[in-house]
Amino acid sequence: MTPQPGSAGDVLTLISAGSATTRSDLARLTGLARSTISQRVDALIERGLVEETESGESTGGRPPRQLRLHTEDHAFAGVDLGATHCRVALMDISGNVLAECEDALLIGEGPEKVLAHVDQRLDHLLGQAGRPRTALRAIGIGVPGPVEFATGRPNNPPIMPGWNDYPIPEYFEGVEVLVDNDVNVMALGEHRGAFADTKHLLFVKVGTGIGCGIMAAGTLHRGAQGSAGDIGHIRVSGHEDAGCRCGNSACLEAVAGGAAIARRLTELGLPAETGADVVALVQSGNTQALRLVREAGRLIGEVLASLVNFFNPEVIVIGGALSRVHEHLLAGIRETVYRRSLPLATHHLSITPSRTGINAAALGAGILAIEHYLSPDNINRIVNA
Repeated sequence: MTPQPGSAGDVLTLISAGSATTRSDLARLTGLARSTISQRVDALIERGLVEETESGESTGGRPPRQLRLHTEDHAFAGVDLGATHCRVALMDISGNVLAECEDALLIGEGPEKVLAHVDQRLDHLLGQAGRPRTALRAIGIGVPGPVEFATGRPNNPPIMPGWNDYPIPEYFEGVEVLVDNDVNVMALGEHRGAFADTKHLLFVKVGTGIGCGIMAAGTLHRGAQGSAGDIGHIRVSGHEDAGCRCGNSACLEAVAGGAAIARRLTELGLPAETGADVVALVQSGNTQALRLVREAGRLIGEVLASLVNFFNPEVIVIGGALSRVHEHLLAGIRETVYRRSLPLATHHLSITPSRTGINAAALGAGILAIEHYLSPDNINRIVNA
């Protein structure tokens, strides 16, 4: 249901965005009567969502009272679950990080064990921040596989045995949980943290696999079922002998992902198992690893060139494990994208490494939780409860 203009949710949106800091601002921006604005603001204050302080500068007479989000009684968590790690960031309602941690954790150990670990770390971080468990309003979780966003259930994730159709939100009691693909939350974290003024952005994660998060008009685009951006399984011509874990062959990640490069290096007598091993070899100056990373960049660039022509982004951000050798990876990507894309589409295009780095997914997952909680529909539900 679409909220009525000037609802409590709309008022809070203006306050949280910094567009309005006084009741007079709200009346001017919404066109509502001051009495109606007072009702909305008083309801938000009563629910502990907004606070009002006498800190404004006077233009004659009594100083105006300033409105801002009430941060002390609200906490949100962003959880980044990777194939071999777990990062958790505890944030306040304004998106400031209160406490964070990172642990080695195998996603293949299954949902019960992994989510129990997450739950323990949440209690630990809340204790560090001096917040009770009841202050935790929402949790965002990014996982390395396809997710049906409406239900928060993974859908046949290749590297997450035992997770298929598992009801992740139901594991955590008394708090709302939103689950999304890790590349989507990376795109959200990168956009809000480093490219807030950019309307159209692609975030490409190049790690063991390859995926893409899409920000369209400043909003995360998931597609009809949540599978938009799964570019790792786009077919790359000339590599028909490269089998992919999805069951097909010649998929982009099967020829240009971190695991594929590691496999080719091993065949050349340079033992490597993961993208991290590939990065280590490149950083040590190994010419074979450098050559393969640049070649992978060209192959990724072939797919991205089509996306540039189709979507016309302003920025393409490269993240993931292999982005740590971005000077070589991006050289191959740029070479192909600028050669294969239409001049108009690349005229102002920027292709750049991630600015949020390894924190992109945890921050993005936390922002996902905060933005859901602060959405007008949700605030109206809270205020009218």
